[in-house]
Amino acid sequence: MTPTPPHGTRTLVAGVGNIFLGDDGFGVETARRLAREDLPAGVEVADIGIRGVHLAYQLLDGYDTLVIVDATARGGEPGTLYLIDAGTPDGTGPAADVPLDGHRMSPDAVLALLATLCAGTGATPPRRTLVVGCEPACLDETLELSPQVAAAVPEAVRMVTDLVRQEAAV
Repeated sequence: MTPTPPHGTRTLVAGVGNIFLGDDGFGVETARRLAREDLPAGVEVADIGIRGVHLAYQLLDGYDTLVIVDATARGGEPGTLYLIDAGTPDGTGPAADVPLDGHRMSPDAVLALLATLCAGTGATPPRRTLVVGCEPACLDETLELSPQVAAAVPEAVRMVTDLVRQEAAV
């Protein structure tokens, strides 16, 4: 476990995705590289992969900020990075109508499960959830990232590093 900084904030950076489906492994590869970075106290990096249920339960340990790193198809050029604030405008969290399937835990489904778990346990979800996403080029069965997505990984590492440093300074 990462030591908690003096002001008590904790951040979890979760690399998600399936490494067997090409660019879907973007989040896992980015998390692997982030784990070698000098990050502020209170920042934990986890290779979640396809274990979305595990992520939801891990968040019950109490994090102030969650940064999900994942392949995110939004219609841009492959390799395009996105920073998405996953909070809803009214601050109520994810939509309750997100289907829950333990075999296909998208970030939306993980956040919906987390809301249910928090309601049942009295735990508090992260106050802020951000997604650092990358537009995929190829989601075919392969262990390799496409050249465009592989080239975006170092910039994603810088983006996440900057985000967690800003969060730690708050």
